[in-house]
Amino acid sequence: MSQESKVNTKESSPRAPSKPRKSVPVLDPSGDKYYWWLNTMVFPVMYNLIILVCRACFPDLQHGYLMVWLVLDYISDLLYLMDIVVRFHTGFLEQGILVLDKGQISQRYVRTSNFLLDILSLLPTDLAYLSLGPHTPTLRLNRFLRVPRLFEAFDRTETRTAYPNAFRIAKLMLYIFVVIHWNSCLYFALSQYLGFGRDAWVYPDPAQPGFERLRRQYLYSFYFSTLILTTVGDTPLPAREEEYLFMVGDFLLAVMGFATIMGSMSSVIYNMNTADAAFYPDHALIKKYMKLQHVNRRLERRVIDWYQHLQINKKMTNEVAILQHLPERLRAEVAVSVHLPTLSRVQIFQNCEASLLEELVLKLQPQTYSPGEYVCRKGDIGREMYIIREGQLAVVADDGVTQYAVLGAGLYFGEISIINIKGNMSGNRRTANIKSLGYSDLFCLSKEDLREVLSEYPQAQTVMEEKGREILLKMNKLDVNAEAAEIALQEATDNRLRGLDQQLDDLQTKFARLLAELESSALKIAYRIERLEWQTREWPAPEEVGEGADDEGDGGEEKAS
Repeated sequence: MSQESKVNTKESSPRAPSKPRKSVPVLDPSGDKYYWWLNTMVFPVMYNLIILVCRACFPDLQHGYLMVWLVLDYISDLLYLMDIVVRFHTGFLEQGILVLDKGQISQRYVRTSNFLLDILSLLPTDLAYLSLGPHTPTLRLNRFLRVPRLFEAFDRTETRTAYPNAFRIAKLMLYIFVVIHWNSCLYFALSQYLGFGRDAWVYPDPAQPGFERLRRQYLYSFYFSTLILTTVGDTPLPAREEEYLFMVGDFLLAVMGFATIMGSMSSVIYNMNTADAAFYPDHALIKKYMKLQHVNRRLERRVIDWYQHLQINKKMTNEVAILQHLPERLRAEVAVSVHLPTLSRVQIFQNCEASLLEELVLKLQPQTYSPGEYVCRKGDIGREMYIIREGQLAVVADDGVTQYAVLGAGLYFGEISIINIKGNMSGNRRTANIKSLGYSDLFCLSKEDLREVLSEYPQAQTVMEEKGREILLKMNKLDVNAEAAEIALQEATDNRLRGLDQQLDDLQTKFARLLAELESSALKIAYRIERLEWQTREWPAPEEVGEGADDEGDGGEEKAS
Protein backbone atom coordinates (compact mmCIF):
# COMPACT_ATOMS: atom_id res chain seq x y z
CA MET A 1 0.00 0.00 0.00
CA SER A 2 1.38 3.40 -1.00
CA GLN A 3 1.86 6.26 1.43
CA GLU A 4 -0.88 8.28 -0.29
CA SER A 5 -3.42 5.50 0.20
CA LYS A 6 -2.47 5.30 3.86
CA VAL A 7 -3.16 9.00 4.24
CA ASN A 8 -6.53 8.70 2.54
CA THR A 9 -7.40 5.75 4.76
CA LYS A 10 -6.62 7.76 7.87
CA GLU A 11 -8.68 10.70 6.64
CA SER A 12 -11.67 8.51 5.76
CA SER A 13 -11.66 6.59 9.02
CA PRO A 14 -14.30 7.88 11.45
CA ARG A 15 -13.08 9.75 14.48
CA ALA A 16 -13.97 8.64 17.96
CA PRO A 17 -16.89 10.76 19.24
CA SER A 18 -15.77 13.32 21.79
CA LYS A 19 -17.52 13.42 25.12
CA PRO A 20 -19.85 16.43 25.50
CA ARG A 21 -18.60 18.95 27.99
CA LYS A 22 -20.98 19.57 30.84
CA SER A 23 -21.56 23.26 31.26
CA VAL A 24 -22.68 24.88 34.46
CA PRO A 25 -26.31 25.95 34.05
CA VAL A 26 -27.28 29.59 34.26
CA LEU A 27 -29.44 30.39 37.29
CA ASP A 28 -32.59 32.41 37.21
CA PRO A 29 -32.29 35.23 39.82
CA SER A 30 -35.93 34.70 40.73
CA GLY A 31 -35.72 30.89 40.81
CA ASP A 32 -35.58 28.45 43.68
CA LYS A 33 -31.97 27.37 43.20
CA TYR A 34 -30.69 30.92 43.41
CA TYR A 35 -32.89 31.56 46.44
CA TRP A 36 -31.53 28.55 48.32
CA TRP A 37 -27.99 29.53 47.47
CA LEU A 38 -28.64 32.96 48.99
CA ASN A 39 -29.87 31.25 52.15
CA THR A 40 -26.67 29.18 52.19
CA MET A 41 -24.58 32.36 52.01
CA VAL A 42 -26.29 33.63 55.16
CA PHE A 43 -24.22 31.24 57.30
CA PRO A 44 -20.66 32.30 56.29
CA VAL A 45 -21.62 35.98 56.32
CA MET A 46 -23.18 35.72 59.79
CA TYR A 47 -20.21 33.66 61.00
CA ASN A 48 -17.74 36.37 60.01
CA LEU A 49 -20.03 39.15 61.21
CA ILE A 50 -20.45 37.71 64.72
CA ILE A 51 -17.44 35.48 65.42
CA LEU A 52 -14.58 37.57 64.00
CA VAL A 53 -15.18 40.59 66.23
CA CYS A 54 -15.67 38.30 69.21
CA ARG A 55 -12.36 36.51 68.56
CA ALA A 56 -10.57 39.84 68.13
CA CYS A 57 -11.83 41.24 71.45
CA PHE A 58 -11.74 38.06 73.59
CA PRO A 59 -8.21 36.60 73.39
CA ASP A 60 -9.13 33.49 75.35
CA LEU A 61 -11.75 32.59 72.74
CA GLN A 62 -9.16 32.91 69.95
CA HIS A 63 -6.44 30.91 71.72
CA GLY A 64 -8.68 28.16 73.05
CA TYR A 65 -10.29 27.09 69.76
CA LEU A 66 -7.70 28.05 67.15
CA MET A 67 -8.02 24.93 64.98
CA VAL A 68 -11.82 25.19 64.95
CA TRP A 69 -11.65 28.81 63.80
CA LEU A 70 -9.12 28.06 61.07
CA VAL A 71 -11.31 25.28 59.66
CA LEU A 72 -14.45 27.45 59.76
CA ASP A 73 -12.56 30.42 58.29
CA TYR A 74 -11.47 28.52 55.21
CA ILE A 75 -14.85 26.86 54.77
CA SER A 76 -16.42 30.32 54.69
CA ASP A 77 -13.73 31.45 52.22
CA LEU A 78 -14.57 28.48 50.01
CA LEU A 79 -18.24 29.46 50.08
CA TYR A 80 -17.27 33.04 49.25
CA LEU A 81 -15.32 31.78 46.25
CA MET A 82 -18.23 29.59 45.13
CA ASP A 83 -20.50 32.61 45.45
CA ILE A 84 -18.38 34.46 42.88
CA VAL A 85 -18.76 31.49 40.54
CA VAL A 86 -22.51 31.56 41.10
CA ARG A 87 -22.60 35.27 40.27
CA PHE A 88 -20.84 34.53 36.97
CA HIS A 89 -23.63 32.05 36.21
CA THR A 90 -26.64 34.09 37.33
CA GLY A 91 -28.73 35.61 34.57
CA PHE A 92 -30.22 39.07 34.55
CA LEU A 93 -33.24 40.74 32.99
CA GLU A 94 -32.84 43.00 30.01
CA GLN A 95 -36.04 44.63 28.75
CA GLY A 96 -37.97 41.99 30.71
CA ILE A 97 -36.17 39.01 29.07
CA LEU A 98 -33.81 36.75 31.02
CA VAL A 99 -30.30 36.89 29.54
CA LEU A 100 -28.62 33.45 29.60
CA ASP A 101 -25.48 34.24 27.63
CA LYS A 102 -22.51 33.71 29.95
CA GLY A 103 -20.38 36.25 28.11
CA GLN A 104 -22.91 39.03 28.68
CA ILE A 105 -23.43 37.90 32.28
CA SER A 106 -19.69 38.02 32.99
CA GLN A 107 -19.26 41.45 31.37
CA ARG A 108 -22.16 42.87 33.34
CA TYR A 109 -21.00 41.40 36.66
CA VAL A 110 -17.40 42.62 36.22
CA ARG A 111 -18.62 46.18 35.62
CA THR A 112 -20.67 46.30 38.85
CA SER A 113 -19.50 47.35 42.31
CA ASN A 114 -20.48 43.91 43.63
CA PHE A 115 -17.58 42.35 41.77
CA LEU A 116 -15.11 44.74 43.39
CA LEU A 117 -16.53 44.06 46.87
CA ASP A 118 -16.45 40.30 46.26
CA ILE A 119 -12.81 40.40 45.19
CA LEU A 120 -11.81 42.62 48.12
CA SER A 121 -13.60 40.29 50.55
CA LEU A 122 -11.42 37.39 49.33
CA LEU A 123 -8.02 39.07 49.39
CA PRO A 124 -5.53 36.65 51.02
CA THR A 125 -4.90 38.79 54.07
CA ASP A 126 -4.31 35.58 56.02
CA LEU A 127 -0.78 35.49 54.58
CA ALA A 128 0.12 38.06 57.22
CA TYR A 129 -0.22 35.20 59.73
CA LEU A 130 3.31 34.23 58.70
CA SER A 131 4.71 37.38 60.30
CA LEU A 132 2.06 38.39 62.87
CA GLY A 133 1.02 34.93 64.00
CA PRO A 134 -2.34 33.11 63.73
CA HIS A 135 -3.86 34.93 66.70
CA THR A 136 -4.71 38.11 64.79
CA PRO A 137 -8.25 37.58 63.43
CA THR A 138 -8.53 41.30 62.63
CA LEU A 139 -6.67 40.50 59.40
CA ARG A 140 -9.92 38.95 58.13
CA LEU A 141 -12.11 42.01 58.63
CA ASN A 142 -12.34 42.41 54.86
CA ARG A 143 -14.81 39.47 54.94
CA PHE A 144 -17.42 41.96 56.21
CA LEU A 145 -17.64 43.36 52.67
CA ARG A 146 -19.94 40.46 51.73
CA VAL A 147 -22.72 41.74 54.06
CA PRO A 148 -24.88 43.00 51.10
CA ARG A 149 -25.38 39.35 50.23
CA LEU A 150 -27.03 38.89 53.64
CA PHE A 151 -29.44 41.77 53.02
CA GLU A 152 -30.34 40.34 49.60
CA ALA A 153 -31.15 36.97 51.16
CA PHE A 154 -33.35 38.60 53.80
CA ASP A 155 -35.23 40.59 51.16
CA ARG A 156 -35.90 37.47 49.09
CA THR A 157 -37.07 35.54 52.14
CA GLU A 158 -39.42 38.34 53.16
CA THR A 159 -41.14 38.24 49.76
CA ARG A 160 -41.42 34.44 49.76
CA THR A 161 -42.42 33.63 53.32
CA ALA A 162 -46.05 33.17 54.26
CA TYR A 163 -45.47 35.20 57.45
CA PRO A 164 -43.70 38.39 56.36
CA ASN A 165 -44.59 40.36 59.49
CA ALA A 166 -43.17 37.68 61.79
CA PHE A 167 -40.05 37.54 59.64
CA ARG A 168 -39.62 41.32 59.89
CA ILE A 169 -39.79 41.12 63.68
CA ALA A 170 -37.27 38.25 63.74
CA LYS A 171 -34.95 40.18 61.42
CA LEU A 172 -35.21 43.25 63.65
CA MET A 173 -34.36 41.19 66.73
CA LEU A 174 -31.35 39.73 64.91
CA TYR A 175 -30.08 43.22 64.05
CA ILE A 176 -30.51 44.28 67.68
CA PHE A 177 -28.56 41.23 68.85
CA VAL A 178 -25.71 41.94 66.42
CA VAL A 179 -25.48 45.57 67.55
CA ILE A 180 -25.43 44.61 71.24
CA HIS A 181 -22.92 41.84 70.51
CA TRP A 182 -20.54 44.22 68.74
CA ASN A 183 -20.94 46.79 71.48
CA SER A 184 -20.21 44.22 74.22
CA CYS A 185 -17.05 43.10 72.39
CA LEU A 186 -15.87 46.70 72.07
CA TYR A 187 -16.63 47.28 75.76
CA PHE A 188 -14.47 44.32 76.78
CA ALA A 189 -11.66 45.45 74.47
CA LEU A 190 -11.84 48.97 75.89
CA SER A 191 -11.77 47.59 79.44
CA GLN A 192 -8.68 45.57 78.57
CA TYR A 193 -7.03 48.67 77.08
CA LEU A 194 -7.81 50.83 80.13
CA GLY A 195 -7.06 48.05 82.59
CA PHE A 196 -9.40 45.55 84.16
CA GLY A 197 -10.74 46.64 87.56
CA ARG A 198 -9.20 50.14 87.38
CA ASP A 199 -12.59 51.66 88.22
CA ALA A 200 -16.21 50.60 88.64
CA TRP A 201 -17.06 51.17 84.96
CA VAL A 202 -14.64 48.75 83.30
CA TYR A 203 -14.77 44.96 83.49
CA PRO A 204 -13.70 43.66 86.93
CA ASP A 205 -10.24 42.22 87.47
CA PRO A 206 -10.11 38.62 86.13
CA ALA A 207 -8.09 37.70 89.19
CA GLN A 208 -11.28 37.83 91.22
CA PRO A 209 -13.00 34.46 91.58
CA GLY A 210 -15.51 33.80 88.79
CA PHE A 211 -14.47 36.66 86.51
CA GLU A 212 -11.67 34.74 84.82
CA ARG A 213 -14.02 32.42 82.93
CA LEU A 214 -14.68 33.21 79.25
CA ARG A 215 -18.45 32.69 79.55
CA ARG A 216 -18.64 35.13 82.46
CA GLN A 217 -16.60 37.70 80.55
CA TYR A 218 -18.92 37.61 77.55
CA LEU A 219 -22.18 37.52 79.53
CA TYR A 220 -21.09 40.40 81.77
CA SER A 221 -20.09 42.48 78.74
CA PHE A 222 -23.32 41.62 76.92
CA TYR A 223 -25.39 42.51 80.00
CA PHE A 224 -23.55 45.80 80.50
CA SER A 225 -23.94 46.69 76.81
CA THR A 226 -27.65 45.86 76.94
CA LEU A 227 -28.13 48.20 79.91
CA ILE A 228 -26.43 51.05 78.07
CA LEU A 229 -28.19 50.64 74.74
CA THR A 230 -31.65 50.11 76.21
CA THR A 231 -31.24 52.70 78.99
CA VAL A 232 -33.38 50.56 81.27
CA GLY A 233 -30.94 50.15 84.18
CA ASP A 234 -28.35 52.03 86.20
CA THR A 235 -24.75 51.75 85.05
CA PRO A 236 -21.59 52.89 86.89
CA LEU A 237 -20.54 56.42 86.10
CA PRO A 238 -17.58 56.71 83.71
CA ALA A 239 -14.35 58.07 85.18
CA ARG A 240 -12.10 58.67 82.16
CA GLU A 241 -12.42 60.44 78.83
CA GLU A 242 -12.47 57.19 76.84
CA GLU A 243 -15.33 55.93 78.98
CA TYR A 244 -17.28 59.15 78.51
CA LEU A 245 -16.83 58.97 74.75
CA PHE A 246 -17.95 55.33 74.72
CA MET A 247 -21.05 56.17 76.74
CA VAL A 248 -21.94 59.16 74.55
CA GLY A 249 -21.61 57.05 71.40
CA ASP A 250 -23.77 54.31 72.93
CA PHE A 251 -26.43 56.81 74.00
CA LEU A 252 -26.63 58.21 70.47
CA LEU A 253 -26.81 54.69 69.10
CA ALA A 254 -29.54 53.87 71.63
CA VAL A 255 -31.62 56.87 70.53
CA MET A 256 -31.29 55.91 66.88
CA GLY A 257 -32.00 52.26 67.68
CA PHE A 258 -35.06 53.12 69.72
CA ALA A 259 -36.44 55.23 66.87
CA THR A 260 -35.69 52.42 64.41
CA ILE A 261 -37.35 49.80 66.59
CA MET A 262 -40.44 51.91 67.15
CA GLY A 263 -40.71 52.71 63.45
CA SER A 264 -40.28 49.08 62.45
CA MET A 265 -42.82 47.84 64.99
CA SER A 266 -45.29 50.54 63.94
CA SER A 267 -44.84 49.49 60.32
CA VAL A 268 -45.40 45.82 61.18
CA ILE A 269 -48.53 46.61 63.20
CA TYR A 270 -49.86 48.86 60.43
CA ASN A 271 -49.25 46.15 57.82
CA MET A 272 -51.05 43.59 59.98
CA ASN A 273 -54.02 45.91 60.47
CA THR A 274 -54.09 46.71 56.76
CA ALA A 275 -54.04 43.01 55.90
CA ASP A 276 -56.88 42.32 58.35
CA ALA A 277 -58.90 45.19 56.89
CA ALA A 278 -58.33 43.82 53.37
CA PHE A 279 -59.26 40.25 54.26
CA TYR A 280 -62.08 40.82 56.72
CA PRO A 281 -64.72 43.58 56.88
CA ASP A 282 -64.43 46.15 59.65
CA HIS A 283 -66.91 45.20 62.37
CA ALA A 284 -66.40 48.44 64.30
CA LEU A 285 -68.45 50.41 61.76
CA ILE A 286 -71.42 48.06 61.80
CA LYS A 287 -71.33 47.91 65.61
CA LYS A 288 -71.39 51.69 65.76
CA TYR A 289 -74.24 51.78 63.27
CA MET A 290 -76.33 49.28 65.23
CA LYS A 291 -75.65 51.21 68.42
CA LEU A 292 -76.85 54.47 66.90
CA GLN A 293 -79.92 52.87 65.32
CA HIS A 294 -80.84 51.00 68.55
CA VAL A 295 -80.88 47.55 66.94
CA ASN A 296 -82.22 44.89 69.30
CA ARG A 297 -79.68 42.89 71.28
CA ARG A 298 -80.52 39.55 69.66
CA LEU A 299 -79.91 40.78 66.12
CA GLU A 300 -76.80 42.64 67.23
CA ARG A 301 -75.48 39.43 68.77
CA ARG A 302 -76.04 37.54 65.49
CA VAL A 303 -74.12 40.16 63.53
CA ILE A 304 -71.21 40.09 65.99
CA ASP A 305 -71.14 36.29 65.89
CA TRP A 306 -70.99 36.41 62.10
CA TYR A 307 -67.98 38.73 62.14
CA GLN A 308 -66.32 36.62 64.81
CA HIS A 309 -66.82 33.48 62.72
CA LEU A 310 -65.12 35.15 59.74
CA GLN A 311 -62.02 36.15 61.69
CA ILE A 312 -61.64 32.98 63.76
CA ASN A 313 -62.01 30.64 60.78
CA LYS A 314 -60.18 32.93 58.30
CA LYS A 315 -63.12 33.35 55.96
CA MET A 316 -62.85 35.92 53.19
CA THR A 317 -65.82 37.62 51.54
CA ASN A 318 -64.03 40.18 49.35
CA GLU A 319 -61.73 38.11 47.16
CA VAL A 320 -62.35 40.39 44.19
CA ALA A 321 -60.95 43.41 46.04
CA ILE A 322 -57.94 41.40 47.24
CA LEU A 323 -57.00 40.22 43.73
CA GLN A 324 -57.86 43.43 41.91
CA HIS A 325 -54.24 44.58 41.47
CA LEU A 326 -53.19 41.40 39.66
CA PRO A 327 -53.20 41.34 35.84
CA GLU A 328 -56.42 39.93 34.42
CA ARG A 329 -54.96 36.66 33.19
CA LEU A 330 -53.00 36.07 36.40
CA ARG A 331 -56.12 36.88 38.45
CA ALA A 332 -58.06 34.36 36.38
CA GLU A 333 -55.43 31.67 36.96
CA VAL A 334 -55.50 32.25 40.71
CA ALA A 335 -59.30 32.11 40.78
CA VAL A 336 -59.32 28.98 38.62
CA SER A 337 -56.84 27.17 40.86
CA VAL A 338 -58.99 28.00 43.92
CA HIS A 339 -62.58 27.68 42.70
CA LEU A 340 -62.66 25.73 39.44
CA PRO A 341 -63.05 22.28 41.11
CA THR A 342 -66.16 23.55 42.88
CA LEU A 343 -67.68 25.12 39.77
CA SER A 344 -66.99 22.08 37.58
CA ARG A 345 -69.18 19.92 39.86
CA VAL A 346 -72.28 21.86 38.82
CA GLN A 347 -74.21 19.73 36.35
CA ILE A 348 -75.13 22.46 33.89
CA PHE A 349 -71.52 23.64 33.71
CA GLN A 350 -70.05 20.22 33.00
CA ASN A 351 -68.44 19.73 29.57
CA CYS A 352 -68.39 23.48 29.01
CA GLU A 353 -65.41 25.21 27.42
CA ALA A 354 -62.46 25.84 29.72
CA SER A 355 -62.41 29.53 28.80
CA LEU A 356 -66.10 29.84 29.74
CA LEU A 357 -65.46 28.30 33.16
CA GLU A 358 -62.53 30.66 33.67
CA GLU A 359 -64.79 33.63 32.94
CA LEU A 360 -67.44 32.31 35.32
CA VAL A 361 -64.91 31.70 38.09
CA LEU A 362 -64.07 35.40 38.12
CA LYS A 363 -67.76 36.16 38.71
CA LEU A 364 -68.19 33.94 41.77
CA GLN A 365 -68.96 35.87 44.96
CA PRO A 366 -68.24 34.09 48.27
CA GLN A 367 -70.94 34.43 50.92
CA THR A 368 -71.20 33.13 54.49
CA TYR A 369 -74.50 32.39 56.23
CA SER A 370 -75.11 32.05 59.95
CA PRO A 371 -77.02 29.20 61.65
CA GLY A 372 -80.77 29.45 61.05
CA GLU A 373 -80.41 32.08 58.32
CA TYR A 374 -82.48 31.62 55.15
CA VAL A 375 -80.57 31.65 51.90
CA CYS A 376 -83.81 31.89 49.91
CA ARG A 377 -87.53 31.48 50.51
CA LYS A 378 -90.27 29.98 48.40
CA GLY A 379 -91.73 32.54 45.99
CA ASP A 380 -88.67 34.82 46.02
CA ILE A 381 -87.46 36.04 42.66
CA GLY A 382 -84.38 34.05 41.69
CA ARG A 383 -81.57 36.34 40.60
CA GLU A 384 -78.63 34.05 41.42
CA MET A 385 -77.61 30.45 41.91
CA TYR A 386 -75.62 29.02 44.83
CA ILE A 387 -72.85 26.44 45.10
CA ILE A 388 -72.17 24.97 48.55
CA ARG A 389 -68.49 25.17 49.35
CA GLU A 390 -68.66 24.16 53.00
CA GLY A 391 -71.41 23.52 55.52
CA GLN A 392 -74.92 22.06 55.42
CA LEU A 393 -78.22 23.56 54.28
CA ALA A 394 -81.71 22.13 54.70
CA VAL A 395 -84.74 22.26 52.42
CA VAL A 396 -87.49 23.06 54.94
CA ALA A 397 -91.23 23.52 54.91
CA ASP A 398 -92.98 26.82 55.42
CA ASP A 399 -92.92 26.28 59.18
CA GLY A 400 -89.11 26.36 59.10
CA VAL A 401 -88.84 23.12 61.13
CA THR A 402 -89.78 20.22 58.88
CA GLN A 403 -86.81 19.16 56.78
CA TYR A 404 -87.27 17.58 53.36
CA ALA A 405 -83.60 17.19 52.46
CA VAL A 406 -80.11 18.23 53.57
CA LEU A 407 -77.64 19.67 51.08
CA GLY A 408 -73.91 19.27 51.71
CA ALA A 409 -70.62 20.49 50.28
CA GLY A 410 -70.36 20.27 46.51
CA LEU A 411 -74.10 20.53 45.83
CA TYR A 412 -75.87 23.47 44.24
CA PHE A 413 -79.32 24.97 43.89
CA GLY A 414 -81.08 27.80 42.11
CA GLU A 415 -79.32 27.13 38.81
CA ILE A 416 -82.55 26.93 36.79
CA SER A 417 -83.73 30.36 37.87
CA ILE A 418 -80.79 32.15 36.24
CA ILE A 419 -81.31 30.48 32.83
CA ASN A 420 -84.29 31.57 30.75
CA ILE A 421 -85.78 28.21 29.75
CA LYS A 422 -88.96 28.26 27.73
CA GLY A 423 -91.85 26.43 29.40
CA ASN A 424 -90.45 26.67 32.93
CA MET A 425 -93.62 26.46 35.05
CA SER A 426 -91.96 28.06 38.08
CA GLY A 427 -90.62 30.95 36.05
CA ASN A 428 -87.85 32.74 37.93
CA ARG A 429 -89.46 32.14 41.33
CA ARG A 430 -87.91 30.04 44.09
CA THR A 431 -89.68 26.75 44.67
CA ALA A 432 -88.25 25.86 48.12
CA ASN A 433 -87.07 27.29 51.41
CA ILE A 434 -83.31 26.83 51.94
CA LYS A 435 -81.98 27.41 55.45
CA SER A 436 -78.45 27.15 56.79
CA LEU A 437 -78.08 24.60 59.59
CA GLY A 438 -74.72 25.94 60.77
CA TYR A 439 -72.19 28.33 59.33
CA SER A 440 -72.25 27.73 55.57
CA ASP A 441 -69.88 29.03 52.90
CA LEU A 442 -71.50 29.45 49.49
CA PHE A 443 -70.52 30.73 46.07
CA CYS A 444 -73.06 33.04 44.45
CA LEU A 445 -73.36 33.52 40.67
CA SER A 446 -75.82 36.20 39.56
CA LYS A 447 -77.98 36.08 36.44
CA GLU A 448 -76.46 39.31 35.09
CA ASP A 449 -72.93 37.94 35.36
CA LEU A 450 -73.94 34.69 33.66
CA ARG A 451 -75.73 36.56 30.86
CA GLU A 452 -72.68 38.78 30.35
CA VAL A 453 -70.39 35.77 30.02
CA LEU A 454 -72.74 33.72 27.83
CA SER A 455 -73.14 36.61 25.39
CA GLU A 456 -69.66 35.69 24.12
CA TYR A 457 -70.39 31.94 24.04
CA PRO A 458 -73.72 31.36 22.22
CA GLN A 459 -73.03 27.66 21.68
CA ALA A 460 -72.41 27.14 25.39
CA GLN A 461 -75.64 28.99 26.15
CA THR A 462 -77.55 26.55 23.92
CA VAL A 463 -75.92 23.55 25.65
CA MET A 464 -76.73 24.92 29.10
CA GLU A 465 -80.34 25.56 28.14
CA GLU A 466 -80.65 21.95 26.91
CA LYS A 467 -79.25 20.62 30.20
CA GLY A 468 -81.59 22.86 32.17
CA ARG A 469 -84.52 21.59 30.07
CA GLU A 470 -83.59 17.99 30.88
CA ILE A 471 -83.50 18.82 34.59
CA LEU A 472 -86.94 20.46 34.41
CA LEU A 473 -88.34 17.42 32.58
CA LYS A 474 -87.12 15.15 35.38
CA MET A 475 -88.70 17.47 37.94
CA ASN A 476 -91.99 17.73 35.95
CA LYS A 477 -91.52 21.50 35.94
CA LEU A 478 -91.53 21.92 32.16
CA ASP A 479 -94.76 22.78 30.32
CA VAL A 480 -94.22 21.32 26.85
CA ASN A 481 -97.25 23.14 25.37
CA ALA A 482 -96.12 26.44 26.79
CA GLU A 483 -92.64 25.70 25.53
CA ALA A 484 -93.99 25.01 22.04
CA ALA A 485 -96.08 28.18 22.16
CA GLU A 486 -93.07 30.21 23.23
CA ILE A 487 -90.97 28.63 20.52
CA ALA A 488 -93.68 29.37 17.92
CA LEU A 489 -93.98 32.93 19.18
CA GLN A 490 -90.22 33.27 19.11
CA GLU A 491 -90.12 31.94 15.55
CA ALA A 492 -92.89 34.31 14.48
CA THR A 493 -91.09 37.16 16.10
CA ASP A 494 -87.89 36.14 14.39
CA ASN A 495 -89.69 35.94 11.03
CA ARG A 496 -91.16 39.39 11.53
CA LEU A 497 -87.78 40.71 12.46
CA ARG A 498 -86.26 39.12 9.38
CA GLY A 499 -89.05 40.66 7.27
CA LEU A 500 -88.43 44.05 8.82
CA ASP A 501 -84.73 43.63 8.21
CA GLN A 502 -85.41 42.80 4.55
CA GLN A 503 -87.73 45.82 4.16
CA LEU A 504 -85.15 48.00 5.83
CA ASP A 505 -82.51 46.71 3.42
CA ASP A 506 -84.80 47.47 0.45
CA LEU A 507 -85.47 50.99 1.73
CA GLN A 508 -81.79 51.52 2.23
CA THR A 509 -81.15 50.36 -1.34
CA LYS A 510 -83.82 52.73 -2.75
CA PHE A 511 -82.52 55.57 -0.66
CA ALA A 512 -79.02 54.92 -1.90
CA ARG A 513 -80.27 55.01 -5.53
CA LEU A 514 -82.16 58.27 -4.96
CA LEU A 515 -79.11 59.74 -3.30
CA ALA A 516 -76.96 58.69 -6.24
CA GLU A 517 -79.43 60.24 -8.73
CA LEU A 518 -79.55 63.42 -6.67
CA GLU A 519 -75.79 63.65 -6.65
CA SER A 520 -75.70 63.02 -10.41
CA SER A 521 -78.31 65.74 -11.07
CA ALA A 522 -76.50 68.18 -8.84
CA LEU A 523 -73.26 67.44 -10.68
CA LYS A 524 -74.91 68.01 -14.09
CA ILE A 525 -76.46 71.29 -12.94
CA ALA A 526 -73.13 72.45 -11.57
CA TYR A 527 -71.47 71.57 -14.89
CA ARG A 528 -74.06 73.50 -16.89
CA ILE A 529 -73.76 76.54 -14.62
CA GLU A 530 -69.97 76.47 -15.00
CA ARG A 531 -70.37 76.22 -18.81
CA LEU A 532 -72.74 79.18 -18.89
CA GLU A 533 -70.31 81.19 -16.81
CA TRP A 534 -67.52 80.54 -19.31
CA GLN A 535 -69.85 81.53 -22.20
CA THR A 536 -70.91 84.78 -20.56
CA ARG A 537 -67.29 85.74 -20.05
CA GLU A 538 -66.85 85.88 -23.87
CA TRP A 539 -69.73 88.36 -24.35
CA PRO A 540 -68.70 92.09 -24.82
CA ALA A 541 -69.41 94.54 -22.06
CA PRO A 542 -72.29 97.08 -22.58
CA GLU A 543 -69.89 100.07 -22.72
CA GLU A 544 -67.91 98.48 -25.52
CA VAL A 545 -71.12 97.90 -27.47
CA GLY A 546 -72.13 101.60 -27.08
CA GLU A 547 -68.74 102.91 -28.17
CA GLY A 548 -68.79 100.68 -31.22
CA ALA A 549 -72.16 102.09 -32.25
CA ASP A 550 -70.89 105.68 -31.92
CA ASP A 551 -67.89 104.90 -34.05
CA GLU A 552 -70.12 103.52 -36.80
CA GLY A 553 -72.31 106.71 -36.74
CA ASP A 554 -69.35 109.03 -37.10
CA GLY A 555 -68.08 107.07 -40.04
CA GLY A 556 -71.43 107.36 -41.82
CA GLU A 557 -71.52 111.09 -41.38
CA GLU A 558 -68.06 111.44 -42.86
CA LYS A 559 -69.11 109.45 -45.86
CA ALA A 560 -72.19 111.64 -46.33
CA SER A 561 -70.21 114.80 -46.28
